[in-house]
Amino acid sequence: MILCIGDVLSAQALARVRETLQTSAFRDGRDTAGWHARTVKRNTQADGRERAVQTIRDEVDQAIAASSLFQMAARPKRVKPVLFSRYEPGMDYGSHVDDAVMGQGAEAMRTDIAFTLFLSEADSYAGGELITDTTAGEQHYKLPAGSMVVYPASTLHRVAPVSHGERLAAVGWCQSQVRDPAQREVLFDLDTSRRRIFSEQGKTEDFDAISKSVANLLRMWAEV
Repeated sequence: MILCIGDVLSAQALARVRETLQTSAFRDGRDTAGWHARTVKRNTQADGRERAVQTIRDEVDQAIAASSLFQMAARPKRVKPVLFSRYEPGMDYGSHVDDAVMGQGAEAMRTDIAFTLFLSEADSYAGGELITDTTAGEQHYKLPAGSMVVYPASTLHRVAPVSHGERLAAVGWCQSQVRDPAQREVLFDLDTSRRRIFSEQGKTEDFDAISKSVANLLRMWAEV
């Protein structure tokens, strides 16, 4: 399941993030890529050791965690702190799949889900689409600033070359309580339906029946 979520960041938060990144140091993005992805990665990333970058990273992490749609779709067990990436004219990220496990020792986590939070206004740069390779063909994503696309980390994907302007984004990964993406989609559909019923009709028998199914499926599938 691939899900687009709007307005993850408020206009005020978005302005703070962009202002901080304008004065932050960036380094070669290949420093955080796997050995095979390093050969096709051409971007830069904000230096996470800077105090100002850490502050906006925490703010973005909290905003993502506060998204009810993200919680429903990802069922997060662990979420890796975001990285801030920058693409300038001529930069791109060729076709690759994310590392299945990131981190080492106690910090190691399985990457079930990846997400990209767009920070630049879509009309301020040319190119730079996130392109996923699916059974339905290539899918292109270039969302409004403050919006996020969430997709399985097992997906082959790339970032199209930027030909004009600057593409800023926050990227991250999540280990889900539910490993199987098909099971996560079932839970998401059921949860969406029961919330709609509750919003329109209140706590009905149908709501209770679906809530029971959501809870019992989660008991069957969750790894906690």
